Amino acid sequence: MSDAPAASQPALRRPGWEVLLVLGVSLGQSAVYSILSIAEKLSRPEPLGQQTTTINTSVTPDRPWLDLSYQLAAIVFPLVPALLALYLLRLTGDRVRIGFDLTQPWRDLGRGFLVAAAIGIPGLALYFAARAWGLNTNVQPANLAENWWTVPVLVGLAVMNGVLEEVVIVGYWFTRMAQQGWSVAAVLIGSAVIRGAYHLYQGFGGFVGNLVMGLVFGLLYLRWKRVAPLVVAHIILDLVAFVGYALLAPYLDWL
Repeated sequence: MSDAPAASQPALRRPGWEVLLVLGVSLGQSAVYSILSIAEKLSRPEPLGQQTTTINTSVTPDRPWLDLSYQLAAIVFPLVPALLALYLLRLTGDRVRIGFDLTQPWRDLGRGFLVAAAIGIPGLALYFAARAWGLNTNVQPANLAENWWTVPVLVGLAVMNGVLEEVVIVGYWFTRMAQQGWSVAAVLIGSAVIRGAYHLYQGFGGFVGNLVMGLVFGLLYLRWKRVAPLVVAHIILDLVAFVGYALLAPYLDWL
């Protein structure tokens, strides 16, 4: 008879299916829809570079209270897969290993700001280059109607994106795929490819930019063993994109 507790034995056999299920209700599903989206865009008579992709849009702009309800739902429900991933990691004693906690707040904040600065400027340059080459759509990242809650909702969406993506596609993915016996290189590349795939709806510039970001984030996670700085960096990048666009777009035609 094995000395291992009975409850731990199924956990050793389930990560492969478990990962498929977690991705199937979160970023893997987003990747499939993103691939369908780019296929639809490429099949239009209008060239890709002349198309516009809008995200974070109002649902009922004429009824602000209902629109706010939709936006809050769009923040809360995508966080469920991240909570599910954390719960599953906890069941197997792995949650503490991914470094999603408040044990090093100032170090995580400092690293997050540095990573955001290092990624943000080259990423913006790549986006404009891809647009100029006709490889990317014109992405409008903040299209909410003007209300008192517009900026707070954009902040909430940025936080949601940062937590969901980094917890699932870095902390959870790296832990589970290592348990599946994947090599470090395969885990790293797989994470980056999935990240790029669920941004394909923006165009090929969005894919390449997020692929590179995924590789950088993955390498930093392997070095730091903490997902928290990556969550901070992602939130900062999205805050600049969402709130910055909302504030500047009315005054800058080239955005």
